[in-house]
Amino acid sequence: MPVLNSLRALGLAALMAASALGWAADAPAAAASAPAPVAGLDTRVQEVKADVVRLNRDLLVLEEELLFPASTQVALFVSMDVGKLFELDSVQIKLDDKVVTSYLYTPAEVAALHRGGVQRVHMGNLKSGEHEIVAFFTGKGPHDRDYKRGTKLKFEKGSEPRYIELRIKDSTGKLQPEFDVKVWQ
Repeated sequence: MPVLNSLRALGLAALMAASALGWAADAPAAAASAPAPVAGLDTRVQEVKADVVRLNRDLLVLEEELLFPASTQVALFVSMDVGKLFELDSVQIKLDDKVVTSYLYTPAEVAALHRGGVQRVHMGNLKSGEHEIVAFFTGKGPHDRDYKRGTKLKFEKGSEPRYIELRIKDSTGKLQPEFDVKVWQ
């Protein structure tokens, strides 16, 4: 973590320097007597701002790599297939008997899932070995009844990142929604 704190301090210092240059550029711009130096200073300020944006992007990528290394990374996603038989209200996910996320959906988010969207609901770290995921889905089922169902899966986490999709799909044969877990390789 000392590396992460140093990187954050460096990013903050660069942001402060760009802000200071921006404020310094405002004072000469007010004085109409020196237009040539203001143009040069404005160019430098824009270059520093661009450098700060690039540095911030690099820091965010580095922070994600440090916090979620590929060897321990696990990401959980929610998707819907058709969704005529189930109107999603919320989802709660437990990983190894610990709640890692609870999410309450807005109508716009549910509509996005119906259009084929996939939402990342959790990203975290897991050690190698066997793990269990349990997901509870709450919403309105067939005939506008309150519906709460769960699904679970035991999976093996190796040294590679693990991507797990929680799918809600319609079973037209049973006229019921089905909840499925798919582990992507």
